[in-house]
Amino acid sequence: MQLKKSPLQVHAESWQPGEVTCEDSLLPEPVAALSALLDEPGSVAAGGAPLPALWHWLYFLDWPAQRDLGADGHPAHGHFLPPVPDRQRMFAGGRCTISEPLRVGEKAVRVSSLQGLEVKHGRTGELLFVTQRNEFRQGGRTCLVEEQDIVYRSGRGPARSAPTALGPSARPRAGDEWQLSLQPDPTLLFRFSALTSNAHRIHYDLPYSRDVEGYPGLVVHGPLLVLVMMELVRRHMPTRQVRSLSYRLRSPAFAGEYLLAAGTPANGGAQLRIATGREGRHATAEVAFA
Repeated sequence: MQLKKSPLQVHAESWQPGEVTCEDSLLPEPVAALSALLDEPGSVAAGGAPLPALWHWLYFLDWPAQRDLGADGHPAHGHFLPPVPDRQRMFAGGRCTISEPLRVGEKAVRVSSLQGLEVKHGRTGELLFVTQRNEFRQGGRTCLVEEQDIVYRSGRGPARSAPTALGPSARPRAGDEWQLSLQPDPTLLFRFSALTSNAHRIHYDLPYSRDVEGYPGLVVHGPLLVLVMMELVRRHMPTRQVRSLSYRLRSPAFAGEYLLAAGTPANGGAQLRIATGREGRHATAEVAFA
């Protein structure tokens, strides 16, 4: 007897987006802007210099018309947005292989495609896991290949079991050789949203984040947590080229919390994490050097 497919499975199977190619000049201004956001004394990469690992997230951005945004601030439609009713989106993690760094100020090409699609059952119901593959080329060479895992849920899930009060600062563990502290406030989240063309209201609209999405406060962007982890590598091993990295977002952090990015170099790479006083692993990453 064949089991009846769920509506989410039906929507997923009918969705087959094709490959998309776009270009960006990788101008130096976004690098300077993120450098300022991280309190660097100047831009960390001028024209012609290697772009730090994952800073390509500042480029190839989409700016949809205001009328094309959904109630949550995300685009209502898009080439790689699955046709899921009342869609909720979560950034889950990804992987990246860097054969050579992209260079600031030089035209680059990105080729995007659907890498994988899978329906899974979680504690909040059915989830659609979408993996998008991005290949970045510069000067006719493939420099970087990235896979991003995005999770979609149809409809509103139950309220999150998150704290109503934010905890104290995290304490380093034995062996945390690298450390970087950060306390994101609404202004920092707003600036990062602008830098990455992210209009999701959980990052700047407190009543929406609390009353509609069920969070206790404004949510720190997942990509920002990953970039802060990668700052440990850039600052402590500036001459080492990152060959590959993988990261996973495990639980949200919120504006006002004291975040600790901690890392340990090991086996030709590094182990990284983001911690707060209430959780030791909001995000984790593994890095391998060339």
